[in-house]
Amino acid sequence: MTELSVSPREAEAQGAGEGPFSDDEPPAERRRWWPTVGSGEAGPLPVVFAIAIVWIFFQTQNSNFLSARNLSNLILQMAVTAILAIAVVVVLVVGEIDLSLGSVTGVTSALLGVLLTSDHWSAGAALVAVLGLGLGIGLLQGAITVLVGVPSFLVTLGGFLAWAGLQLAIIGPAGDLPVTNSTLSAIANDYLPAAVAWAIAGVGVALVLLTEMLRRGAAHRAGVSAVSSVRVALRLLLVAAGLFGVVGYLNNNFGVPYLLVLILALATALGWVLRRTIFGRYLYAIGGNVEASRRAGVPVARVRIAVLGISGLLGGLAGIVSTSNLLATSAGVGGSTLLLEAIAAAVIGGASLFGGRGRIYQALLGAIVIASIHNGLDLLGKAASTEEMATGVILVLAVCIDALNRRRRAATGR
Repeated sequence: MTELSVSPREAEAQGAGEGPFSDDEPPAERRRWWPTVGSGEAGPLPVVFAIAIVWIFFQTQNSNFLSARNLSNLILQMAVTAILAIAVVVVLVVGEIDLSLGSVTGVTSALLGVLLTSDHWSAGAALVAVLGLGLGIGLLQGAITVLVGVPSFLVTLGGFLAWAGLQLAIIGPAGDLPVTNSTLSAIANDYLPAAVAWAIAGVGVALVLLTEMLRRGAAHRAGVSAVSSVRVALRLLLVAAGLFGVVGYLNNNFGVPYLLVLILALATALGWVLRRTIFGRYLYAIGGNVEASRRAGVPVARVRIAVLGISGLLGGLAGIVSTSNLLATSAGVGGSTLLLEAIAAAVIGGASLFGGRGRIYQALLGAIVIASIHNGLDLLGKAASTEEMATGVILVLAVCIDALNRRRRAATGR
């Protein structure tokens, strides 16, 4: 019988890797990385290339597209979709689906608006209550899925309808509720002071350096080959260039939005959980083969409930961000194509609809693609119908590529 539990020493060694191959693999395996690009293991390269193409195209059509002001607006526009896309990736990895995310966003936004305006709760208490509602919804749906044995597709589809109805009941007949709380408004409408933004970027680079040093130490203690110094230096250079470049560019406008820090912190934390913890390994194991995982002793039921709970919690966070961004809540929050765009962002980024594969950063990349298309078409004065058609075409292409890659990996035994 296959055993999935690992000792702390083995866990350290497994945590030493990053990228297409783990760092404890022999150099010959690493040299074969480029051939894997042609077999469907290109990682983020296709999406990054697509982002570059989209940005270049819209910049040639409108010189304001890559301005600091517009990129700052792009971050604000993609925030809710990015948070929900992160939730979608977490759920997809374990082989589940959550179709209620849009409605959870709507009902938590409605509750937040009522608590702050009608019931006059403090901002802190209201935010805790809203996150608690999102978490509770997710855990409830997870418990029904696992304990009753109903597929998550059907449970969350029912939740999609039920929570949308509850949203309407909370808001009432007015259907629209302005929210002017200053603390809430700051989440999506305020910017970091320039010095603070530079300091956070410096801390980010220092944390990456510390992480690389810890990985090399773990690999050495485990008796496996560590990542080369050249690769470490390259990673640090890319991270430093990215962070300092973004901070410097956005400081030309109002500065770095709080939302950008929130999204990056969330993605980093959940990315670490998925990649560096036993819980994260359980997710990939269950998504790859649930029966084998159960026989190996993985607590499948608890993990599935926890994953849907995390999804609900992130839906609550999206409701907070949406309310802060709009300075209002309404019956339309969470509706329309929000859920579909979140799923599209996850799939475009590279997460598999078939389970067992996906990374948190992929959600952000996919959200950037979708937000860039919407933002660019808005600048060009195109109708909303054009935006939706473009997003739909890209989603279908991403799903087709995912299916072809899965077939190719199955044929090659990957």
